[in-house]
Amino acid sequence: MKVIVPLAGKGTRLLPLTNRVPKPLVHVAGRPVMDYVMDSIRDLDVDELIVITGHLKETVERYIYEHYDVKAKFVEQKTLDGTAGAINLARPFVDRPVLIIFVDTLFEADLSTVKTTDADGVIWVKEVEDYQRFGVIVTDARGYMKSIVEKPSTPVSRLANIGLQYVKDWKTLFEGIAHVLKQPPGKGGEFYLTDAFQYMVDHGKRLLTAPVAGWYDCGKVDTLLETNQHLLEQGRARIPSGPCPRCTIIPPVYIEEGVTIHDATVGPNVTIERGSFVAESTLANSILGRNVRVVRATVRDSLVGDDQKIEGKTVQKSVLDKGELAPAW
Repeated sequence: MKVIVPLAGKGTRLLPLTNRVPKPLVHVAGRPVMDYVMDSIRDLDVDELIVITGHLKETVERYIYEHYDVKAKFVEQKTLDGTAGAINLARPFVDRPVLIIFVDTLFEADLSTVKTTDADGVIWVKEVEDYQRFGVIVTDARGYMKSIVEKPSTPVSRLANIGLQYVKDWKTLFEGIAHVLKQPPGKGGEFYLTDAFQYMVDHGKRLLTAPVAGWYDCGKVDTLLETNQHLLEQGRARIPSGPCPRCTIIPPVYIEEGVTIHDATVGPNVTIERGSFVAESTLANSILGRNVRVVRATVRDSLVGDDQKIEGKTVQKSVLDKGELAPAW
């Protein structure tokens, strides 16, 4: 099996941090988002990653080479023409079933289905209440896809497509993508992979839906912070053994070794990476990168990049990187 990983997006909802850090390498609970995704496919028989790069591609390529023990091929998406355009770039290198993973979300899913299913493909889904925000999948009584409806105004389905798909019949998938790319583009000049799945169904292919136990968005600040909280609650929390004079630590938190804290209140739902210094300050529901200095300040509901200084002020619902502060939502 090959795994296609589209990574070309610019991560505009995490600016200014993503001017410097590719979206899949943004940290949550002390690790890049992509690390969690790669952990999830560790037990699968993966022959090769096909990584669709774009923004900060050299950084992405270097990280994958240095951190993952798997053969990888990199293809640059020079024109951001949507998910179908991205996956189409992998076509020359696909000669067997593929798993497609969009890494701006984390998921809790049983991927062993790929080893046992007799369907032509599997699309993982999560039941949601706010169906109007998602592309939802309408199924038959056995759970096979009938159609995909983008952001419906009525609850035709509550099964959101989470961006994780396995395609056994890869030839028909790429036939569908070729068909989609011949049509007029959709909103924003983009071509959508979901239309290729619809093509497969319309041509008699069976795409089974499979539920996920959890689905956590990392593509914007508020949901990234919610994902950070979830990971801390599920076992990623840690408090170093060193002294913390006149501190109040409110769990869950993730504080790496090499962090200095005194006269401060930290937590809940705070990540602080190594080399950071916090004094006479209050931190809550935030992620701080490496070598951050916070003195006589309050930081809430925010994402702070490496090597930043916050002194004598309040940072709330913001992203701070390279001295640039932007509202998060």
